[in-house]
Amino acid sequence: MPSPYRAIFAAPGTKGFSAAGFLGRMPLSMMGIGVVTMVSQLTGRYGLAGALSATLAMSAAVIGPQISRLVDRHGQRRVLRPATFVALAAVAGLLICAQQRLPDWSLFVFAAGAGCVPSVGSMIRARWAEIYRGSPQQLHAAYSWESIVDEVCFIFGPIISIGLSTAWFPEAGPLIAAGFLLVGVFWLTAQRTTEPVPHPREQHTGGTALRARGLQVLVVTFVATGAIFGAVDVVTVAFAEERGHKAAASLVLAVYALGSCLAGAVFGLLRLKGKASTRWLVGVCAMAVSMIPLQLAGSLPFLAVALFVAGLAIAPTMVTTMALVEQHVPRTKLTEGMTWTSTGLAVGVALGSSAAGWVVDASGAEAGYAVPVVAGALAAAVAFLGYRRLSGPVPREGRAEDDRQRRTDDDERVA
Repeated sequence: MPSPYRAIFAAPGTKGFSAAGFLGRMPLSMMGIGVVTMVSQLTGRYGLAGALSATLAMSAAVIGPQISRLVDRHGQRRVLRPATFVALAAVAGLLICAQQRLPDWSLFVFAAGAGCVPSVGSMIRARWAEIYRGSPQQLHAAYSWESIVDEVCFIFGPIISIGLSTAWFPEAGPLIAAGFLLVGVFWLTAQRTTEPVPHPREQHTGGTALRARGLQVLVVTFVATGAIFGAVDVVTVAFAEERGHKAAASLVLAVYALGSCLAGAVFGLLRLKGKASTRWLVGVCAMAVSMIPLQLAGSLPFLAVALFVAGLAIAPTMVTTMALVEQHVPRTKLTEGMTWTSTGLAVGVALGSSAAGWVVDASGAEAGYAVPVVAGALAAAVAFLGYRRLSGPVPREGRAEDDRQRRTDDDERVA
């Protein structure tokens, strides 16, 4: 392992919680596509399958930040375990209703309940931030490492979920995803020494983390960015099907994630200078521009190359985003702030996949690649308009809250 990554794992407990986080994040890439595969196999209704997947994503977008807000106040162990039990019960209900061919409304009820799945990636990044607070280079390497882990999940998760549901039985993909969640969350919450110290209600001022003006820019931009991802997934599957190689779509999308994974690995080795906000703006614009060559894709090999190049901009932008969240969100709301970016992505994925599906049905797969181009242009526009919020000083109220918390921590250490 290169030295910057080796260095961050020198801190006690880091290997354990990062490994647990990998398992706990696998459902992020497995559950939605697993539900689509399961329902389409059991009923043959792709419309119902897509609607359930969108319900799951939107429910997680609504519930996820609230769970993270409770984590900031009460700690990861006290909140994540009950939330995980609720999510697992909802997933079990969804599988039973689908297998027993119960009414559609029951499927939607349990899909909404499954949105209690916690944002495990935010929990892991909050632990890194607690360990390396005040050490920008180590924190940069840690965020880059977690971005690599995210992409590895998205390379292998869909392949595992789809493969199990088609080779074993339709419910296998979501069932294994639920197993990963159970093991990952309980392994993570068993590690108490690296768990961030909770901040009681009286230490929280100013309401939700979303009131931070810099975070607002990041979340809105991530809605458009998520639309890119959602649209690319749907259109790539349709593109491969039109050419008689639908199964190859998962490999092409894995190449997309591979490009991001490699870029994240290299990005973590760099010693960066200059403003994070400038790097973030360049990254968002690069993601937008990288969507243009997809319009020229006439074959699956060309599409794979174009998506690999497009993927190179993803991980560096995500890493820089987390650094900006850490700068602009008060320490007492950090987990919630990180989860809001995931929420923006989830909302965008739902919107982008829906828009892309409508365009594909109306005009074909090649026309569908116009959707990520439009989404990329919107992301770049929001990034330009909000750049001043991110490049300027952190608002006084955010600094004041962190100063109060720092004094509290110092007093506790002295005592």
